[in-house]
Amino acid sequence: MYPRRLTRVAVVALLPALVSAAPKQATPHYVPRFEAVAETKLLMEALAHSNYRGLEGLLKKEPTDPEGWAFARGQALLIAETGNLLLLRPPKTPEGQDAWFQHATQLRQAAAALGRNASAQDYARSRSGLADVAEACNRCHRTFRIATRIGPASGEEGRP
Repeated sequence: MYPRRLTRVAVVALLPALVSAAPKQATPHYVPRFEAVAETKLLMEALAHSNYRGLEGLLKKEPTDPEGWAFARGQALLIAETGNLLLLRPPKTPEGQDAWFQHATQLRQAAAALGRNASAQDYARSRSGLADVAEACNRCHRTFRIATRIGPASGEEGRP
């Protein structure tokens, strides 16, 4: 009888320690629903194209200071994030959604690579990366019949 009572006392005494050592149940976190707010055209003009033009100007010649390279990296990454935003706004109809996702992903990848090249202060690869970003934009524009061409031959406004 004595050992049984001792066991109960020990369990009761250790119970708070055992409970506190038990894994905590994760409390559910609020997960917001992603939704597009701005029109796609606004994203293209205000984010993608304006940052592209800025990069085009910065990379006409090799930046001579770290601030110029950092600014170029930032502009490239803003274009990459625009690719992420585009993933939130596919066409309403199923036709074209696969192409939309593919082109938005290609834009993100090309711009992120450009950002890495600018971070490494690699002028040749940054210039090449800028052309890759322009081509990613133009492939999507051709697919969706958008009358806008991005790149050095497109003129200052990027219009045909």
